[in-house]
Amino acid sequence: MIVPLMEAVADTCGGKAGALGALLRAGLPVPDGFVVSFAAYRAAVRDLDLGRSGGESDDLAAARQVIEVRPVDATVIDALGRALAELGDPPVAVRSSAANEDTGQTSAAGQHESFLAVHGVGEVAGAVRACWASLFSPRAVDYRGASGRDDHPCDDLVMAVIVQRHLDAEVSGVMFTPADPDDATEIEASWGLGPSVVGGTVTPDAYRVAGDGSVTRTVADKRTRLDRRGTQLIIRDVPSRVREQPTIDDATATQLAKLGKEIAAVLGGPQDIEWAIVDGRTWVLQARPVTAAPPPPASPSSASDTPAATLTGTPGSHGTVTGTARIVRGPGDFARVQPGDILVCPFTDPAWTPLLRIAAGVVTETGGVLSHAAIVAREHAIPAVLGIPNATSRLHDDTVITVDGTTGTVTAANA
Repeated sequence: MIVPLMEAVADTCGGKAGALGALLRAGLPVPDGFVVSFAAYRAAVRDLDLGRSGGESDDLAAARQVIEVRPVDATVIDALGRALAELGDPPVAVRSSAANEDTGQTSAAGQHESFLAVHGVGEVAGAVRACWASLFSPRAVDYRGASGRDDHPCDDLVMAVIVQRHLDAEVSGVMFTPADPDDATEIEASWGLGPSVVGGTVTPDAYRVAGDGSVTRTVADKRTRLDRRGTQLIIRDVPSRVREQPTIDDATATQLAKLGKEIAAVLGGPQDIEWAIVDGRTWVLQARPVTAAPPPPASPSSASDTPAATLTGTPGSHGTVTGTARIVRGPGDFARVQPGDILVCPFTDPAWTPLLRIAAGVVTETGGVLSHAAIVAREHAIPAVLGIPNATSRLHDDTVITVDGTTGTVTAANA
């Protein structure tokens, strides 16, 4: 039931764990850990008859509720305790690795649960159970439906769980390696732990490392950071003197791009990679196939041609759409969103995924092109513009706006 991460393969441990196992076997810098394999999940849900549920939402919700309250089997807890002791019982990250997660067809970006700063066998067991249950969360079910993965929803619906040493990152981020080795590697970086970048709650620094090794960068105003304090995650204000300092230098960006090429070579294609820097050392936290490449940055000439009333942000997902702006500041506003509306929001997190299935476009105040929301927008083929400061107050509910996700512009109809 417990597999060392070094030995993990996708068939028994899911796509995310299988990729990390391959990288470890290739000698690349992945934190120590182990995997609670598919076998443990199957044993935990054996009596739930998921294969006969047909994927009905009520059945899946009931399955989630049963898993969430059912005690983890004593044999699994014993195995977890032994595996954690072998690691030295440090704080750990507990992350999902489902059968259809991190594949070349579907990323499932942010759709299942992950936990950082977990300590002790009891807390780890609870996090494993929550990862299992997240297979049946509304956002995961909706994502599978939108991506056509629910025709036979329970036949191959299984969840492994990765448990790895937690890293207290000084800087972290995401990197997309190019399909053509001569093209640029895209890197986003911010202070602290990675969920700020992948979750879109900060606008990160952006780096492009060209095929010839030259580096271009856009330094953002990074106002908050996520860090661990004991077993808690805390959001802190970034001191004003370092908000607009670059998180990494050009040499580090070049080294990251080199590491990205090695990862792509091991895994056989362009990769979406989460990374972290601790005490000057770079670690790989995740690598999955790129399902939808971001648009190239808007050229300075095209930006200078835009009307003064046009808002400009980061191109997040290709295409142009005109529709009704819907200001959405949180889940309390979800019911107001109608099919064809354009979401205008501070940021989106994975719980917002069902909205991306009905929205015609997305505009955010923070976030980068490699965040979960931007990836899912590209997979759904809806235009997205990211990182427009104060967009929820500069644009107005029920007005008609045009979003160009290729140039990164948003224009109101009366502009």
